[in-house]
Amino acid sequence: MDTLPPWAFGVGQVALLLLIAAVAHRIAIRMGRDAMRRAATRTSVTWDDRIIERRAFARLTNAIPAAIVYFGIGPALGLTPGQIAAGESPIALAALVTQRVALSVVAIAGALSANALLSAVNDIYNDSYSEAKSRPIKGYLQVVGLGIWIAAAVIVVSILADRSPVVFLSGLGALTAVLMLVFRDTILSLVASLQIMSNDMIRIGDWVEMPQANADGDVIDIALHTVKIQNWDKTISTIPTHRFITESFKNWRGMSEAGGRRIKRALALDLSTIRFLTPDEVERLGRFELLRDYMRRKRDELAEDAVRTRTGGDDVVPELRRLTNVGTFRAYVIAYLRAHPIVHDEMTLLVRQLAPTPRGLPIEIYCFTSDTAWARYESIQADIFDHLIAVLPDFGLKVFQEPAGSDLIAAGADFTGRGRAEHSSPEG
Repeated sequence: MDTLPPWAFGVGQVALLLLIAAVAHRIAIRMGRDAMRRAATRTSVTWDDRIIERRAFARLTNAIPAAIVYFGIGPALGLTPGQIAAGESPIALAALVTQRVALSVVAIAGALSANALLSAVNDIYNDSYSEAKSRPIKGYLQVVGLGIWIAAAVIVVSILADRSPVVFLSGLGALTAVLMLVFRDTILSLVASLQIMSNDMIRIGDWVEMPQANADGDVIDIALHTVKIQNWDKTISTIPTHRFITESFKNWRGMSEAGGRRIKRALALDLSTIRFLTPDEVERLGRFELLRDYMRRKRDELAEDAVRTRTGGDDVVPELRRLTNVGTFRAYVIAYLRAHPIVHDEMTLLVRQLAPTPRGLPIEIYCFTSDTAWARYESIQADIFDHLIAVLPDFGLKVFQEPAGSDLIAAGADFTGRGRAEHSSPEG
């Protein structure tokens, strides 16, 4: 029987080495996973569960087959460490390259495991601390992760080039300007994250509105480079973190914390319907529950003022104070809002006239609801204005409304009918 050639024996040895590395990797994964799960089930804390979920130690097992290849490639090929380091023959050179690649894989596996551990730390922080939403640390951990990857890259390059890492680090001074340009967004985002956290500008769960970015919704994630906002239409807006420092935005957190949401809306009244109240209307409106005290007080004031008023003779019309329907309506709105169970009684409440316009006299209602939920707030606001519009005829008032097409057609038909009637001759 012929003996195997040396190269075949070497190939067999290398194949056996790779098989051993693969089996060791599989065993390490299974044993490590089982050991971690057993340890996690015996404890009542959740931080170990987060480490398992992020596979921090499972990623580190990738270094085991690389280490086996690193230490076993020499014996598999029948080479001593000195022969491998010299790299004089092709086989020795291949073994040297294999060792360097294996060592690089160990460094990359360490970086992967470290970054997974940082993600687990972020999860543990979010689960364990109530101030995690207001003081997230994800951005800072990403900076640490970026430093780990930079260090891993330097180590890998130094291993493959067979140079000391100090050589590469000493050359970074000349590349400072280039690095500043490459990592410009990272530096801006880091500074922005520090300012956002220190000034408590945004938190996870805040309702944020940034029109220039077409973002209007809840903050769902604050990272180093980006802030994610879930808009009300369920789309996701991803905004660079530094824009929250350089551009303006609105945070509705203050409204939620204050417990009141503002209503600021005007009701335009037809100017032609504003007039003084007749005695019968004063008597009728005085029976309204919300206006009873107001009308009694006003009648007493007007009576006292009438006594003090001096006339210049029988041919002079005295200037007497009289109630107007719009003033009485404003008093009714104030009483109605103060009696409303959902209108906040400790916040500003105003019912004021704005400057008259060609579209009528605006009566602005300014108050706050004690319910800040969007859907209920809109329902409360609609109920208030439904009632106010419906009660206007009791005061002899009308809402101003620009004429519609049907109004113009009716006005034209009426004008045409009158014109024909005026020009037609009567039948004898």
